[in-house]
Amino acid sequence: MKNLLYVLLFLLTFILGLDGQNIINGRVADASSEQPIDYATVMVLDKESKEMIQGVTTENLGKFSIEVNETNVYLEVSFLGYETITLNDITFNNGVANVGVVQLGMNATALDEVVVRAEKSSTEFKLDKRVFNVGQDLSSTGASALEVLNNVPSVNVNIEGAVSLRGSAGVQILINGKPSILTNEQGNALGTITADMIEKVEVITNPSAKYEAEGTAGIINIVLKKDEKKGVNGSISLNTGYPQNHSLGFSLNKRTEKLNLFTQLGVGYRVLPSDVRNINENLLTGRTIYSEGVEYRNENFYNLILGADYYFNPLNVMTISGSFAYEIEQQPSETNFQMTDAAGDLVKEWKREETTSAFNPKVQYELQYKRDFVDDEDHQLLFSAIGNYFGKTQSSEFTNTLISGADDFSDQRTRTQFNEGKYTFNLDYTKPFNEQWTLETGAQYIANDVSNDFEVSNCQDGNFVIEPGFTNVFNYYQNVLGVYGTGAFEGEKWGLKLGLRAENTDLRTVLENTNEENDQNFTNWFPTAHTSYKISERFSAQAGYSRRIFRPRLWDLNPFFNIRNNFNVRTGNPNLLPEFSDSYEVGAIYILDKASLNATAYYRYTTDVVERFVTFEDNVSTFKPFNIGTRKSTGLEFNFKYEAAKFLTFTGDANYFTFQREGQYQDVNFDFTADQWSSKLTSKLKFSKSLDFEVTGRYESEERTVQGTNSDNLWADLGMRYKIGKGRAVFNLSVRDVFASRVRETFTEQANFSVYSRQQRGRFVSLGFSYGFGKGEAMQYSGSRRH
Repeated sequence: MKNLLYVLLFLLTFILGLDGQNIINGRVADASSEQPIDYATVMVLDKESKEMIQGVTTENLGKFSIEVNETNVYLEVSFLGYETITLNDITFNNGVANVGVVQLGMNATALDEVVVRAEKSSTEFKLDKRVFNVGQDLSSTGASALEVLNNVPSVNVNIEGAVSLRGSAGVQILINGKPSILTNEQGNALGTITADMIEKVEVITNPSAKYEAEGTAGIINIVLKKDEKKGVNGSISLNTGYPQNHSLGFSLNKRTEKLNLFTQLGVGYRVLPSDVRNINENLLTGRTIYSEGVEYRNENFYNLILGADYYFNPLNVMTISGSFAYEIEQQPSETNFQMTDAAGDLVKEWKREETTSAFNPKVQYELQYKRDFVDDEDHQLLFSAIGNYFGKTQSSEFTNTLISGADDFSDQRTRTQFNEGKYTFNLDYTKPFNEQWTLETGAQYIANDVSNDFEVSNCQDGNFVIEPGFTNVFNYYQNVLGVYGTGAFEGEKWGLKLGLRAENTDLRTVLENTNEENDQNFTNWFPTAHTSYKISERFSAQAGYSRRIFRPRLWDLNPFFNIRNNFNVRTGNPNLLPEFSDSYEVGAIYILDKASLNATAYYRYTTDVVERFVTFEDNVSTFKPFNIGTRKSTGLEFNFKYEAAKFLTFTGDANYFTFQREGQYQDVNFDFTADQWSSKLTSKLKFSKSLDFEVTGRYESEERTVQGTNSDNLWADLGMRYKIGKGRAVFNLSVRDVFASRVRETFTEQANFSVYSRQQRGRFVSLGFSYGFGKGEAMQYSGSRRH
């Protein structure tokens, strides 16, 4: 580790010393108001070849400084909504050229177009990814990141908050291109990221070697906004909803010439009920357990983000940021049970009540250094160090009240003390040799350290006695070291990107109480290839290949027992092996005057597939993950956007695939072939400049599993927005699951037992008001968590 740090320090020192020979200085301002224009684009071009040599954006007060080797050059200065200015007479005096103030005149037509487009979400296609630019989608008002993801083509989020890509789990979710505690499945921190905070979502079904190889289905990268307008800017938002969902959000940003300070604050309270029904039937004895109730998760939450960017000069910037989230959970749940015999007669009836309290602190801190180079705007070095901590202190009491029949059960208590630390170090270097050839290389090191102390106690003669079979301390240590290199060629019509990544995984799990250990150490190679061809201005084709890994997640490995319903228990398996997947795809993009179409055919082959397998004993169903065989998926995906009129736009996507499962577990063969499909359609209606309406419908077909099926789903969301004060203030109304039709049902059918489970969240209504001050925009903040 020490040697690695020395190498990183050497690289940083070496690259910081690289500088050009000639400097061009100047300032860009508005021609009419003479106010400086920040972030204008200034390009240096060769007078003979007309090719770009270097490009920068203006800093605070519209200033720019460009270092170049050449002197026979000219400048092009541009900014969105302004006319482009060309400066042909550039004279150097002792290596310095001062061009003075460059004044840009307004381009009214271009500016109008920008205002209209800023309202809508849109998708753009790049060599190895699709980028979903998040607009002001009305049905996402007051929504969390998980609900924003549900609007992204190819992505589905089920009622329990599980994310899938093209119908497959094993998705790696990143924040700003890096792993984050906010994507940790132990908590609900993705609920602290809201629609207003997201700039874009990158869907990478075949990631290049630059990205961590984790996630057999691919990568979803959530890119957050960072307001850097000059001066003091911010917004404040107030939301309320039913079931209870009340929050207050505040953001503030101050930008000076050298320093950019930003902060976000959110506080609130939310109630999340869930209607749950389960039926466990023993087909040999005829005995059946019925359970039905309402499970609650009520939370007070507090979120704080602080950060600062410091610009040493136009080429060097350092960012220090931190976030803190704290949740206080209460889970007052109640479940009614009935036991019947083979004849259907009632044997016993009772009620199980749960009282759970939990305190969840989440902390993340990051140091990032970015070095740009004068020869090309994409030539850069990026180093980041990220630390994450997530903790949970939870206690639960389960009280059973007999209604009829014999009393043969006891009250129970559980105690959880969970701590996780995760540390990520990245070094990425990008070098464009010219407009066509680019090299990327880098390294990543991730260290994950987890301890989960879990205890179950049963009441015996008025005293609570620890249940050894359900009590243990689980320790989890995983270190992953990865190095990569990619080379890319991108011509006018044809592009090619090849890469190779190597990762070493060192994994150790320990069950302290029973002295069980599982050590795994393996090194894998992950090749990638991507190509694209521009057939015409309107029609392009793409193809890609990647090899991926899905390392079992913490809760897949952690053998804790969830006994909220002690007849439907979930646990982990510390002996799980990773999945490996080879993914191939080919697609085409067609752009029309008022529509854009994209179709992609894909094939994915996965080994050692992780499946939750149900075992059944004494009417107790236990869900535990195992590696069961292989899966071959072949599918076709279709996305479109159509502007029917200036006031009406449709977007949609559909995904159909067949899959073949081959596997065996406990001498039972699970070979079968099935298919699955999903679709999504959104219509946006603009009544006036101030009033918008949006409705989204979604459908997910039935899914076959190794032991049964998951039901299909059809539901709709809608939203309305009204702006006042030129958009400074915004009123929002959104209704998610309008018809309360989103129900998750699972059926497990085996020779000697059957298990049925049903869960429904119900309709959620949100009403919000937000106001932006300074140069800020209305924020529409809400702390809505996953649904």
